Amino acid sequence: MTTAERQRNAAELIRPQLPAELIEKRAGCPFDPATGLTELSGQGRIHRIEHNGDVVWLVTGHDEARAVLAAPQMSSDRINSPRARALISPELHAEMFPPERQAGSFIFMDAPRHTRFRRLLTGQFTVRRMRDLTPRVHEIVTEALDAMIAKGAPADLVHDFALPVPSLVICELLGVDYGDRDEFQQRTAKLLSLSTTVDEQIKNNLAMRQFMQKLVRAKQENPGDDLLSGLVRDTDLNEDELVGIANLLLIAGHETTANMLALGTFALLEHPEQFARLHEDPELIDNAVEELLRYLSIISSGVSRHAKEDVEIGGVTIRAGETVVVSVPAVNRDDSQYEEPHELRVDRPRGHHVAFGHGIHQCLGQQLARVEMAVGFTELLRRLPTLKLAVPADEIPLRTDMSIYGVHSLPVTW
Repeated sequence: MTTAERQRNAAELIRPQLPAELIEKRAGCPFDPATGLTELSGQGRIHRIEHNGDVVWLVTGHDEARAVLAAPQMSSDRINSPRARALISPELHAEMFPPERQAGSFIFMDAPRHTRFRRLLTGQFTVRRMRDLTPRVHEIVTEALDAMIAKGAPADLVHDFALPVPSLVICELLGVDYGDRDEFQQRTAKLLSLSTTVDEQIKNNLAMRQFMQKLVRAKQENPGDDLLSGLVRDTDLNEDELVGIANLLLIAGHETTANMLALGTFALLEHPEQFARLHEDPELIDNAVEELLRYLSIISSGVSRHAKEDVEIGGVTIRAGETVVVSVPAVNRDDSQYEEPHELRVDRPRGHHVAFGHGIHQCLGQQLARVEMAVGFTELLRRLPTLKLAVPADEIPLRTDMSIYGVHSLPVTW
C-alpha cells in the first residue's frame, strides 16, 4: 500500500461525493441549508447528481426521504457498498474495516443482522427509562451551569456546558469513567473530521477499540448497574460486538446532543424574539426542541443508502448498486410539510421531521437526546435570561469541517 493511499481523505472513500454548494457552502446564515440545496429543492424532489466521478441520487422531498429510509431494498451497509469496494483496494479495505471493527456496528447493517442488535438495545432505551433519567440529567445540567456561572463571563458554552452535559450523561449510562473524557472526545473529533486521513482513521479506530475493550473486560469481571454491564450480563454478545456497540453509543451519545445544545443556543440568541418567547413560556420546550431539531438538521451531509435491487421511489427508478443520499436539511425544510419552513418558530406544532432518521435505523437514543435538550435549554434560559453572544455572530467558528455540523466554540456573556 502506497503512502499516497494512506494519506487519502478517509471520508472520500466511504461518503458519496457531492458539490460543496450542496453540503458545505452557506450564504450568510449559519442555520440554513447549504447554498445550493434550497434552489435544488425547488426543482424537484429527487435529483441525479454527478460530481468527481460519483453519481448519486439526492433526495430533498419529505415523503420520498421517508420512503427511501423505510425501503427494505435500500442498504445501510456503506462499508461494504459497491462504491466502497470499487474505490478501496481489498488490502486497504481489510485494514480499514477488519471483522472485529465491523462487529457490533449495527448502524451499518441490514436486517436480519441489524434486527438482533436493535432488539437487544431497544429495551435499554425505552421512553420510560429515559424519563426516569430526567432528575439526574437535571442535576448534571445544574452542576454545569453552577460551575460556568461561578467562573464568570465570558464563557465558551461548548466547553463549559454543551459538551460536558451529554458526555457525563452517556458516561454514567454506559459506565464509562468521566475522567477519560478528554481521550475519547479527542479521538471522536478525529474520526468525525472530514480531513482525517486513512492512516489517522485506522489509528484512531484502533485506539478507541482498545479503550473500550478494557472497559468491557472490566465489566465482565465486575459488572455494575449500567447499560454496558447489562449487555455483558444479560446477552450473548461476544467481546468484539460489545466493544463495537459501546463505541457507537459513546460517540453518538455525546457528539450529536452536544452540537444541538450549542448550535440551538446560537440559533435562539440570533432569534431574540424566539428566545424571549421560550423564556416567557417554558411549557413550549417540547415544541421548541422538535423545532430546533428540524430547523438545524446537524447531519448536514445527509444519510446515504445504496440499492440492493431496482426500486422505484417518487416516480424514479433507482438501479441496483446506485447510491442515494437523503439530504436531511433539505427534507426538514420541505415546504409541502411546513409553513414557512425557513423560519424558526419555537411554538410550531410538532411535525414528522427526519432529524433522527426514519425506519429501522431511526436513532436509538432519540428520547435521551430530547430529555437532555429539554432540560438543558429550559435551565439555560431560566438561569441566564440575559445570555448573549460575546463576539459578533460572523466570528463564531462553524463545524463545516466535520461530519456533524455545529460550532467549535460559542463565546457568550450575560
